[in-house]
Amino acid sequence: MPTTRRQALARTGAVGAAVAFSGALPELFTGTAAAQSTGGSAGYGPLVPDPDGLLDLPEGFRYQVLSREGDRLRSGEGRVPSNCDGMAAFPAARGAGHGRGGGRTWLVRNHENRKRSRVPVPAVEGLTYDPEGEGGCTVLELDEDDGDIRVLTERVGIAGTSTNCAGGPSPWDTWLTCEETEYKAGEEGYTKDHGYIFEVGFDRRRPTSVEPLKAMGRFQHEAVAFDPRTGAVYETEDAFEKPFGLFYRLLPKKPKGGHGSLHAGGTLQAMRVPGVADLSSVTETGTSFDGIEWIDVPDPLARQTPIRFQDFGKGGITHAQKLEGCYWGGSCVYFVSSYARSEEGSQGDHFGQIWRYDPRRRRLTLVIVFGPGTDVRLPGEEPDNICLAPSGGLMVCEDGEGAQHVFGLTRRGAVYPMARGAQNIGSPEEPEWGEFAGVTFSPDGRTMYLNCYTPGTTFAVTGPWKH
Repeated sequence: MPTTRRQALARTGAVGAAVAFSGALPELFTGTAAAQSTGGSAGYGPLVPDPDGLLDLPEGFRYQVLSREGDRLRSGEGRVPSNCDGMAAFPAARGAGHGRGGGRTWLVRNHENRKRSRVPVPAVEGLTYDPEGEGGCTVLELDEDDGDIRVLTERVGIAGTSTNCAGGPSPWDTWLTCEETEYKAGEEGYTKDHGYIFEVGFDRRRPTSVEPLKAMGRFQHEAVAFDPRTGAVYETEDAFEKPFGLFYRLLPKKPKGGHGSLHAGGTLQAMRVPGVADLSSVTETGTSFDGIEWIDVPDPLARQTPIRFQDFGKGGITHAQKLEGCYWGGSCVYFVSSYARSEEGSQGDHFGQIWRYDPRRRRLTLVIVFGPGTDVRLPGEEPDNICLAPSGGLMVCEDGEGAQHVFGLTRRGAVYPMARGAQNIGSPEEPEWGEFAGVTFSPDGRTMYLNCYTPGTTFAVTGPWKH
């Protein structure tokens, strides 16, 4: 079992020490609409144990279970798949679906299914890429009435993909789902190459395409974020073994072309930080690098060699372990390195970094570092999915050992617990809890949607949110 953050802190004598993580949290929200809020510095109070043993929340908040692994999909296409992961919410057009007009939301949910998953994504004609793939997405159409969430429809969004981890919303309100794998046709029984991004739509105007967005590369994708000014798309790679992943950008041929435009192709590039081979070697928050270079990827489809192994010429390329969450804020893109371990080949050790890249200045800055001198009560063990909260701060899914939480981070640096998993998937003697993933908010900010990865459960959380 890997060393946990708590074990590492115990060896250093830092357990219980009231030491704040290093970095300047307000930087994360500069220029965003949410940045104008004061941010709820005190949080929402202690978590109250759930008598039903599902989800602990602060007093005044309540949850609804929208969907559970193994239940029947409302579409009749099969059962709700396993491994609920990345997720996003989009406004639904008035008059769509079967509910009352207005106030409706599309909620798209990834399923990180590999081979031999507990419940595969059902294969649906016209929505299946590879009949041997068990991953994909499901789509829920929701209607909110005085805080009660009604599930109007629940159906397959795309099937036949593999290891759909995270992704990101497009500017034209579609979902880009990312395959976190790079198996080729013939391996593990697959009939097609995997490691792509696919565009998932929700209605006739924005249909799903089962053709991969090949210009975006074939590698172990994690998340994407769009630059609204230029149309560039930034991509993270969560590679499991050394050499670790890269940070990419796609320069589309049709940068603002709308739905389907990414199929027109573009130029895929990888980030080079001059003189830095591994981002884990940087330890001081506020450290900046100017003159960031973007190097064309020799073979984006990785026909013979995975991209991170390819020859990027003199100066090489910059790697980082566990590149995961990625989002756009203000005029910059932010991305997460969930952890780095020298024993696994990284040049440094940390329990999480958040980086900011400013494309106009071509400047990369280390904004936040978690651990190992961080208080164990803070969200510092393997930060994963991140989203902006209505209060102007962040919600962070912590993917580590022990109890699983969603933590809130305010613009002023305060950290508070927002949710704790109560579903014990271990034993009374050795309890375990499934990680959280896919935290996102409804378009009006009134509802937080959240997945428990195992057992696959999708929650809607309502309450006195601060705006």
